[in-house]
Amino acid sequence: MAMQAASTEPLAETSVEVYAPERSLLVASLLSMSGGFLDAFTWMSLGAFASSQTGNVVFIGVYALSGQWQRALQHLLPLAAFVLGAVVAVYTRAALRCLVGEIVCLAAAMLLLHRISDQITILVISFGVALQSASFRQVGGWKYLSVTVTGNMLRAIDQLVEASDLDAARGARVMLMLCLMFLLGAAVGGCVTRWLGPWSLALPIASSACVLWLCRHPGHPH
Repeated sequence: MAMQAASTEPLAETSVEVYAPERSLLVASLLSMSGGFLDAFTWMSLGAFASSQTGNVVFIGVYALSGQWQRALQHLLPLAAFVLGAVVAVYTRAALRCLVGEIVCLAAAMLLLHRISDQITILVISFGVALQSASFRQVGGWKYLSVTVTGNMLRAIDQLVEASDLDAARGARVMLMLCLMFLLGAAVGGCVTRWLGPWSLALPIASSACVLWLCRHPGHPH
């Protein structure tokens, strides 16, 4: 009996590993689309990027070199907030709590945008985005980032070049899909921000809430 109990435990652990909703393509697509949306929103509303820190680093260098310190600071603050949020997410290793944290940050930003300093608002959004993006970094068996296109595009190229099996080809398709989802999110974000202003943040909030529900109520893969 003891041997039977010992032999069933690894099987149970393996079945848990097989399907993890937080690593599903649907979740990764929703988060990537939200990442593109938030970059479009914060650029149009606050003049900085909440998630695409490469853009912020470029502007920091450009403005600092030309002596425009105030404008450089405008991009340095979200970068610092993003780093802090990522550290918190990696340290706590509590993906769903971090996702709730992002939802709270976005809701606060939606209610307080232009009612408090825009610099504080971008800090709040960037911190929340980092909590989410540092917690969800794998789709299936592949690493990805929901806040950028470049890394995912390079991963897709790697998979295409080294497509020695069906798994590599599928990985390339997944990465390209996430790039398209980011692009779609940015396009939608640009349009909706013009129409709804601060209230357009309701869409990424709803997207993150949907991811939270999917992770808390996992179905079985078909």
